[in-house]
Amino acid sequence: MYRVAIEKLYKWKESNRRKPLIIEGARQVGKTWLMKEFGSEAYTNTVYINFDSNSRMAELFASDLNTDRLIMGMELYAGHKIEADNTLLIFDEVQEVPRALSSLKYFYENAPQYHIVCAGSLLGIALHGGTSFPVGKVDFLKLYPLSFKEFLMATGNERFAKLLNKQDYEMITSFKQTYIDALKHYYFVGGMPEAVQSFAENKDFNEVREIQKRILAAYEQDFSKHAPYEIVPKIRMIWNSIPSQLAKENKKFIYGLVREGGRAKEYETAIMWLTDCGLVHKVSRVNAAGIPLKAYEDLRAFKLFVVDVGLLGCMTGLHQRTLLDGNDLFTEFKGALTEQYVCQQLKTIEDLGVYYYTNDRGSCEMDFVIDNGEQIIPLEVKAEVNLKAKSLRTYKEKFEPEISVRTSMSDYKNEDWLVNLPLYAVEEISDNYSAVSE
Repeated sequence: MYRVAIEKLYKWKESNRRKPLIIEGARQVGKTWLMKEFGSEAYTNTVYINFDSNSRMAELFASDLNTDRLIMGMELYAGHKIEADNTLLIFDEVQEVPRALSSLKYFYENAPQYHIVCAGSLLGIALHGGTSFPVGKVDFLKLYPLSFKEFLMATGNERFAKLLNKQDYEMITSFKQTYIDALKHYYFVGGMPEAVQSFAENKDFNEVREIQKRILAAYEQDFSKHAPYEIVPKIRMIWNSIPSQLAKENKKFIYGLVREGGRAKEYETAIMWLTDCGLVHKVSRVNAAGIPLKAYEDLRAFKLFVVDVGLLGCMTGLHQRTLLDGNDLFTEFKGALTEQYVCQQLKTIEDLGVYYYTNDRGSCEMDFVIDNGEQIIPLEVKAEVNLKAKSLRTYKEKFEPEISVRTSMSDYKNEDWLVNLPLYAVEEISDNYSAVSE
């Protein structure tokens, strides 16, 4: 299974300024697999240490964090010598032994020749909980579920993924039915690696759904096991409210839908917990369109999306026949599923600020507004081929963006002020902004 992130790991390996690397991401997005795959591809030897319930390693890191001593202990654990140049050290579930995280500072300062990658299913919580390691001494890499292009590659459609990379829209349009069918599959299967692998091997939607249920159950267990006792019920309430929040026409998060009379201060910590462990994407509103967009962020208004479109469908009990064959009753939720999909693809793009816009009267809403550091691009999302773009036109008249993009099931089209980017090609908004506007 090909992951784009492995290219980033190769760049990290070759960098003269390499620091110990921390891979962040929700449980079961493939962090352990990625680290081990990279180790087997790029190094002669790999030393894999899982810190979960590992008393021997907890004892090793409990006392002196002298790097020579730690390396000697790991050599004894692994049963062979650790040669810095050709050995990858993998620290998995590293949040279980906070001093192992702290040791990264000393490896960076005193033994930078060692190649160390770390991950953990709830590492984001540990990092934001004040774990003792200094910022600036480590590199970070965020890992998400498979993107749609990675899904194409995993399911035997590599040529179609490569065609998207080339942005040959004439050829892409000729094969649009292949892309549309694959996109419907992706809406159901999502990008969690175990679900994708099962689907690629067996094409069994029921088996995929069982895997998704297991993943959701594991998340629920994490709430009870790792979150502060007093906020567990609030985490569950927030998490379970997301499908109904997204089903609304205005997808702004409403505390009153979680519990009647609910207020922000009751739920802020629960939302932060879900965000820190990578289970939700919080997309804030902006009230203007200047660079940087973050300067115009309205912290009181936001949308919440879950980590994966397949898991969202599982949470709602969406049946594959409803999705694949179409159903009039499904029309309203199709918009929620489509926005979830687009958000998920945008989040995989590096160095992209993702927000949404509404004016103060609420008469103009832009589903997403993205900041690539050079320009602000409004993005309107349509679930089908309905191409009315009233809000986009209003936004354009007010802010005069260089590029306006609508993504829908319609074919690629470049009008005088508007580009229609097919939903299955929405990732291409990242690769070449000028190509979108040509």
